[in-house]
Amino acid sequence: MAMAEPVWETDLDTGKRILVVDDDVLMLGMLKRILSKKFACEVVTAETPFDALRIMKDDPPSLIVADVRMPGLDGIELLRRVKEQDPTVSVILMSGFGTIEIAVEAMREGAYDFLPKPFNNDELVYTARRALERTDLLRENRVLHERLDGDLSVSPFVGRAKPLKETLDLIRRIADTDVTVLIRGESGTGKEIAARAIHDLSSRSSRKMIAVNCPALPEDILESELFGYVKGAFTGATSDKKGLFLEADGSTILLDEIGDMPVSLQTKLLRVLQEKEIRPLGSNQNIPVDVRVLASTNQDLETKISQGLFREDLFYRLNVVTVRMPSLAEIPEDIEPLARHFLRVYGREYGRKGLSFAPETISCLMRRHWKGNVRELQNVIKRAVLLASGHLITPGHLFLSEQGKGQGKENSSVCFGGLKYNEAKEKVVESFSRAYISRALEKSLGNVTVAAQHSGLERQALQRLMRRYGIRSEDFRGHRNEGAE
Repeated sequence: MAMAEPVWETDLDTGKRILVVDDDVLMLGMLKRILSKKFACEVVTAETPFDALRIMKDDPPSLIVADVRMPGLDGIELLRRVKEQDPTVSVILMSGFGTIEIAVEAMREGAYDFLPKPFNNDELVYTARRALERTDLLRENRVLHERLDGDLSVSPFVGRAKPLKETLDLIRRIADTDVTVLIRGESGTGKEIAARAIHDLSSRSSRKMIAVNCPALPEDILESELFGYVKGAFTGATSDKKGLFLEADGSTILLDEIGDMPVSLQTKLLRVLQEKEIRPLGSNQNIPVDVRVLASTNQDLETKISQGLFREDLFYRLNVVTVRMPSLAEIPEDIEPLARHFLRVYGREYGRKGLSFAPETISCLMRRHWKGNVRELQNVIKRAVLLASGHLITPGHLFLSEQGKGQGKENSSVCFGGLKYNEAKEKVVESFSRAYISRALEKSLGNVTVAAQHSGLERQALQRLMRRYGIRSEDFRGHRNEGAE
């Protein structure tokens, strides 16, 4: 019986391509009509997975809708090959023989969703729209980072949470001005990155930005570094030294962690902001400078003012515009795209491009409270890339329970918060099993028989565990041609 086609408003998705793959010609035609009517983009069809892969190679689509059961190559294997070619392509699998096992395997291999046949047309359209949005997001991030490698004028931020978007909008508005900016936020939120984005988007970007870590230098050294000195200003001053403010003439200077600057130097900095000139140590002459000043802090400057540790007049000079960097607790929806971004970066850097996250790993990352914000998340993913066995990063590879003394209680339960005992226990067992089996296969170079012998298991028992957790022996063989298992 033909499926009734409801009337939808058309989404303007010009420029996207949807590829439908099914060996049933009637199903192909119906799916093409539905998707073409709803999405104003090109919908192409393929009757075999091999035709789909050829189309994929020539021009990767934004979305693939494919049947699971097809001759020659099933939809699961097609999904694997698509992900190898372009992981940004969203794939929806469908089957008239839908089982929980097939659905679980499809999701584990990276399918965006699984639809059992017959499905509701509205459900297909809704799922396709969300899948296209996912592809858009992933490709926007990929283009951003590809451009960033050779063009620092592009903002290097990852994420689409509202607080971050508001911050980036503010940065874009103030970047090409000369206003002094105070960048505030917790440690690890990317304050220096924000400063560099402001500089890179400004008319001063042709010159190098100068960054000064205020608490890293003793007071007397910091003063001479900032303002320079003349020969004979003090013992050891055998020649004139150009300070960082003079070096930043015509450019931008970032005073990182300004809250730790000694009060005596705050007075001299205030004069620079007011008079636009500096006086090197030992000199009786002022030198005009054209420097844009950015300052950053993770401290409560208002409290330091009340304690007499920070000049109120300097605060107002610095605080012409405040850029506030949100913590990860404020933008939890950006944890997953950040984690995937760092996985891509470090996978490329350390030759581990085939790595991916297990679904429970993403859940674990989302539930954790990131006290160190983006920097802590970045370090956790970097370590996981270096230490993970096989091609799947599980919660066990994150080593979150080993983060610092006195935090064991909090971190050991971070992946299981809100779960019932049996559910949490099952996740612990699964994490252990994945890590153990992966290490065994890694040692045996993917030989299941040898891995089973070393593990004290029957070969069939190990194979059952591998199927349960989606572990493939071929992922551990590298380029060697192993014999029969």
